[in-house]
Amino acid sequence: MNEKAQTTDETANDEHRDIHSNGGKLWVVFLVFGLLTFGGGVGLIIWTLLQPPAEVAKFDFPKIPSKTEDTNIIYSDLTGEALAEASLKNAPTYCIQTPNGTDGARPQAGLNTAGVIFEAIAESGITRFAAIYQNPSSAVIGPIRSLRLYYLQWDTPFNCTIVHAGGADDALAAVRAGGYRDLTENYTYMYRGTYGGRLWNNLFTTASLLKQFGADRGYDSSEVTGFSHMTPEASKKARIDSLVGSKLVITAPAAGNTSELIPKVSEIGLNFGGWANFNVRYKYDVGTNKYLRSYESGAAHEVYSCPNEDLGEKNPEDVCELVQMAPSAVVAMVVSEQRAWDGYHEDITTLGSGDVYIFQNGGVTQGTWHKDDVGSQIRFQDEQGNEIKLTPGQTIVSAIPTYGSIDF
Repeated sequence: MNEKAQTTDETANDEHRDIHSNGGKLWVVFLVFGLLTFGGGVGLIIWTLLQPPAEVAKFDFPKIPSKTEDTNIIYSDLTGEALAEASLKNAPTYCIQTPNGTDGARPQAGLNTAGVIFEAIAESGITRFAAIYQNPSSAVIGPIRSLRLYYLQWDTPFNCTIVHAGGADDALAAVRAGGYRDLTENYTYMYRGTYGGRLWNNLFTTASLLKQFGADRGYDSSEVTGFSHMTPEASKKARIDSLVGSKLVITAPAAGNTSELIPKVSEIGLNFGGWANFNVRYKYDVGTNKYLRSYESGAAHEVYSCPNEDLGEKNPEDVCELVQMAPSAVVAMVVSEQRAWDGYHEDITTLGSGDVYIFQNGGVTQGTWHKDDVGSQIRFQDEQGNEIKLTPGQTIVSAIPTYGSIDF
């Protein structure tokens, strides 16, 4: 083969190689073009998948506050209710002995503003109250009568000034020995009303006089050990449906309600085992979630509700208006009770344990009460041993003797 032919063949081979080389490149171009033109979506997806993963930006969404959660709310240790300001939580407390006889003691004044009220027989079947106030607001409070030892033992955990007019010998000895804050009959901080129908039940005080006593003695605070309470929200959830039959047993779904079965109860009868004049009845009011209190006769237990201002030393009949007692919770404790050594006063067992019936939110929980020593607060447990928390508001605790009865 001559050189010209050889050169021509080499040139043709080089061109052939260039065509194949360029053709490969063109094939890739056409492939990409085709993918982009006819399958653009697929091409983009493949392209995206082949890329290294991009870092995803993080965004912290703001927490949406719960309507039922407010850690800034301060609750009263006495009533479980929300307080307007934190300083009120440790304000001085006052435990006032208030009579309930038919000899001029009724209607009482300011009793509707007490946070906790203990009710028990004082003598001869006649009941008496130990009414506990914190931040008292009533222009008239009373009448004020004598002290019993068991009232003192119930009062002790509330770290209160004991307000009374004398008392049984053992109670007065315990006050002196125990170093209690003590305000007995005293006309600097108490006064006698002039309304004749009161007879000897005419000793009163006022919110202003009690606060003045605390200021004069340096009693500017109280460390209250109160009952265990539900929050207002938990109590609201624990209410029995008002449309349910009067004694239907239902499962309680609410937090803070420790009993598995809560029967709905609309009426309650507490009988102290003595005179009918001192037995009481309660009727559940659905609208207010409170218990309207009446005497066994059917007459409403009315008390004088007095203005929240200093009116001076007045008769409640002249400056106050009558309202029916209506606590948020009614506690009936079964207690061992007998006549004292003097054959007149009562001895009531306050330490140890016994049966209890707690009426609140339209239902009743049966369980036991427990008090370990004089300084400790009463604890309530259901039949499974769980703590029973009380609904916020005023609580009346009635000590029912074993020979009395609790009807519902």
